[in-house]
Amino acid sequence: MNEDSFSYIVYMIHACADRWNTTPSKVYQAIKKSGCLDEYLIPYYDILHTQSTDYIVHDISEFLKNRGMTV
Repeated sequence: MNEDSFSYIVYMIHACADRWNTTPSKVYQAIKKSGCLDEYLIPYYDILHTQSTDYIVHDISEFLKNRGMTV
């Protein structure tokens, strides 16, 4: 993971935490445990960073739901 993708993922973790009224650490734990980090955010960074924050927060939420997880 390069510096740009790392910064983007940190930004998205905080965006999700703000939207879901929870802590960034809980969001990180959920996306790590669900595979969202390694299977979605890191490999598709080049595409994802061109989308709006709202869109990606919604996508992450759907990813977690599909994996049976909530935050």
